[in-house]
Parts: sequence; structure tokens; C-alpha cells
Amino acid sequence: MMAEPKTTITDVAVETFLASVEPPAKREEARVIDALFRRVTGAQPKMWGPSIIGYGEYRTTYESGRDVHWMRAGFSPRKAKHSLYFMGGYCDPATGSGRDDKLTRLGKYSTGKSCLYVNKLADIDLAVLEDIIAADWQTMNRLYPEG
Repeated sequence: MMAEPKTTITDVAVETFLASVEPPAKREEARVIDALFRRVTGAQPKMWGPSIIGYGEYRTTYESGRDVHWMRAGFSPRKAKHSLYFMGGYCDPATGSGRDDKLTRLGKYSTGKSCLYVNKLADIDLAVLEDIIAADWQTMNRLYPEG
């Protein structure tokens, strides 16, 4: 029997969550990031678990046989850093290497497996972040067409 994923869509309104983000500076930045994701993706966000704002969703089955239902893109405004989740670069090596090129122009950040960590928006170029979001979103739509 497969384990259920720990992080799933909840009924919490995104605005309710955003209003609770502390400190206030991180809350305002989270609203800027949310507006950017909404504009680029055209998707209405949903809360995934207690603290991740996700845009779009997809389903796939890994080679291991594990079924996955996950967001196409998203972010979480953590106290220390904003965690931005980009599945396209994780799922597609060409998108990942294209992102590496964009990251040289982004500014101050760190990365994880499918995450980009940013301390504060003043550290990065938002136009480059918008390019990263757009490229990643296009990849997810190509790899996992909706419908």
C-alpha cells in the first residue's frame, strides 16, 4: 500500500494564510511573489499543507510506482527565506540547465533539489524571477498537459 503524501491541498484561503505571515516585511514580499506567480501562470493559487501556496497541479507516476499529485509551481514564505518550488526544471533537464543560465543574472539565492531560496526580494532581479517562473510553467504544461 502506498503512503498518502503529507502535503495536500487544503481549504484554507490563500489570502488568510498571507495575512498571517510574519514578520510584516515577509508578508508584503509574499504578496508580491503571489501576484507575480498569478500573473505569469494565470492560475488561482491553492494552499498545499499549512504553508505552501501552489499554482496549478499535475499527476504522474514515478518509475518506482509511486503516484504523485503535486503543484506545478509554488512558494512558501518561510521566516528565514522564501522557498520557491519549480517542478519544470526538476522534471526536465533542458529546463533545469536553462534555469542555471538565468540564475547567473538573478542575484543572491541558494538552491535545493527543486527549490530556489531567496532571503529578501531586494536581493534579486524580479524580471529574471519572472522569466524563471514562465519557462518552468511552460515546461510543466508541455510535460503534463491539463485535461
